[in-house]
Amino acid sequence: MKSRYQMFAGYNRWCNERLYEAAAKISEADYRADRGAFFKSLHGTLNHLLVGDRIWMRRFTGVGELPPSLDAILYEDFEALRAARVSEDVKIVRYVDRLSEADLAGTIRYRTFVRPQTIQQTLSPALDHFFNHQTHHRGQAHALLSAMIGNDATPSFDLIIHQRETGVGLKAVD
Repeated sequence: MKSRYQMFAGYNRWCNERLYEAAAKISEADYRADRGAFFKSLHGTLNHLLVGDRIWMRRFTGVGELPPSLDAILYEDFEALRAARVSEDVKIVRYVDRLSEADLAGTIRYRTFVRPQTIQQTLSPALDHFFNHQTHHRGQAHALLSAMIGNDATPSFDLIIHQRETGVGLKAVD
């Protein structure tokens, strides 16, 4: 199981690098325009991805500040947001690398964010949600980018491409 989460942590970082590289090429007006997405703009969506990751990493590790809301704008400046994203991705990779199989089978307790209640659950399904949440909102960001710059200029986030580029999750066949 651990190798699977290591793959997802690496995939998350790889996708975010590609996403921010493409987003850096669009105009400020396009980046901030309300395009009817759940978090309105690409800027709002990228901030929410970081918000969600910080909430879950706090649940997993007990370390870090909780954002004030799910739609919080943590960073107004794109480059500051990008730097925070890189830093958070490093934290995620390091956290997953330190996990043992016993940790993955163990339980965590945390308070929910919107309607506060205490939850106890096995770590591995919580990690499944964590990585799925990233993919879900990154997909929204991808759709926003595609509408702005076209499909040919929007990078692929396909897991299989990440696997082929890194060799993670593949076995050589001769």
